[in-house]
Amino acid sequence: MKEPQDGYTRVQKPSEIESLLGQLSEPGGASLVLEEGDGKALPVLVAEQLFGDHLLLDISAIRELAGPLKRGRPFRLIGETQGVMLRTPVLIIKSCQNQQGRLRCRCDYPFYLEVLQRRQFFRAKLRLGMEVGAIIRDLKDAATSQGDLKNLSLDGCMVEMPTSSANMLASSQPLEIELCFPDGTRFVIQGTARHYNTDLERQVICVGFQFITPTVEEERQLWLLVREIERESARQSAGGSEGLLRSLLFQTDPKAPPPVARRNVQRYATPMTKRLARVAGYLDAQLLELPSDPKLDSVQLSRHADRLLLLYEEDREALLFAARCLAQEAGLVRHCLAVAVQLLDLAALSKMPRDACKAVVACAMVHDFGKAFLPDSIRSAPQLDAEQRALLHTHVAQFKPSFENCQWLSRTVLKSVVMEINERLDGSGYPLGLSGDQLGELSRLAMVVDVINAMRWDRPDRPAWSIGQIYAQLLGQPKRFDRRWLQRYINVFGRLPIGSLVRFETGQLAWIQRLDTKGQPLQVQLTDAAKPPDDGLGEVLRDKAVLHLGKPLEEVVVPF
Repeated sequence: MKEPQDGYTRVQKPSEIESLLGQLSEPGGASLVLEEGDGKALPVLVAEQLFGDHLLLDISAIRELAGPLKRGRPFRLIGETQGVMLRTPVLIIKSCQNQQGRLRCRCDYPFYLEVLQRRQFFRAKLRLGMEVGAIIRDLKDAATSQGDLKNLSLDGCMVEMPTSSANMLASSQPLEIELCFPDGTRFVIQGTARHYNTDLERQVICVGFQFITPTVEEERQLWLLVREIERESARQSAGGSEGLLRSLLFQTDPKAPPPVARRNVQRYATPMTKRLARVAGYLDAQLLELPSDPKLDSVQLSRHADRLLLLYEEDREALLFAARCLAQEAGLVRHCLAVAVQLLDLAALSKMPRDACKAVVACAMVHDFGKAFLPDSIRSAPQLDAEQRALLHTHVAQFKPSFENCQWLSRTVLKSVVMEINERLDGSGYPLGLSGDQLGELSRLAMVVDVINAMRWDRPDRPAWSIGQIYAQLLGQPKRFDRRWLQRYINVFGRLPIGSLVRFETGQLAWIQRLDTKGQPLQVQLTDAAKPPDDGLGEVLRDKAVLHLGKPLEEVVVPF
């Protein structure tokens, strides 16, 4: 008999089964949960157990379900006793009768039980794609913040919040925590912040909350939520196995209000940036998952590659600008998204089939994620010695096995965009030192897009370069970079690409959002400061209104 896949273990010793069922017989000790239902725990009493023969259940409190149960609707009994979370296998009612006003039903005796030990110390972790929002309220000061639930137990939870929430955590006063599930389920409880870690690069605080003496009903609800998180996590871990039913908690209700999440309350420069932030959120979560779970989530990668394609098809130029407006995201996420958007643009303009474009997007979105397996000291070092540089170059090979589950992904595209993006035509690249004819067209294109985007962002060892400086640098290295693809890049994106901050003859600063067919600014958005674009940008000018600014004089390099 196989062990269940969601963290439970089986108890098959008769004396232990009898003892545990005896403890469920206490008033309030057991609940009934319908299979393929909404997961709600319904009141039931284990009135009698006859070892090896039957259980007698009192379902008087849920008489409305007598019909379905009599017709064979499957269910489980669940409960908690002495720190052990307990459930029976699937059971079916055999017969029912009224006895002195009570409705009692007979079912087979379970020959095993499934238990989870020490639940108050066990935290159910949400896997990639399991999005649960959290609203944190300071009831005294009426302050509110939104975050993302990362794990949950009977004792507490971990929530990822924006760094702007730090003031709320300074108080020792209890905070109200409302967990918001995709199906619209809400759970509210009070807790205190016991510990937190700040991630400045990602601009988040990971806060560990301890619940304040949950009531019996709150414990029951928490147990059900933890159980459903584990079930959904196990289902996803098994690749959506048909043997594991999908949790209703994680099925989106189209009538539910907009999802609660850290990124959903942040303010962005444009509506497209806010929508692109959802893809950035996926990449951020996947990047954090890799060290503990080295395999990429194939379903999520496919889903978000499709999402990026749809955004591109909706408004190409708005997406190109949005890719420059995610300053609050981790540098690796920003870089990979920018490369994905520009590679997609060049691939689409080259009439590449949509399936191939999707593969290009998927690979580009994660092409540098092998760096997740490297020590932080390597990723953040301002200068690398020979040994450290050799270690850095291993990230490509370390990342290759992560694609094992992505069978839908073109191996040719994977080879070009992930495995060969760091190679150079003269053999000076890595990991294999390939050169010349060993590198195909897509590899040559990918390396151009990658290095241009890398040079446009700040790095620990140097500040960002202007686009003019980058073009001059690469054009001066014809033996390292394919001149045809470099010129194609310049022709498509121009000398002042979308997403450039430009100073005009009038002295006005403005972000370029659209270009005309000659590569001249067609639409710009005004700004008063040389800082990453945010929701504080000024007026949008288009067509003839742009001409009043005079000629664009120079790009102003903005530190990201």
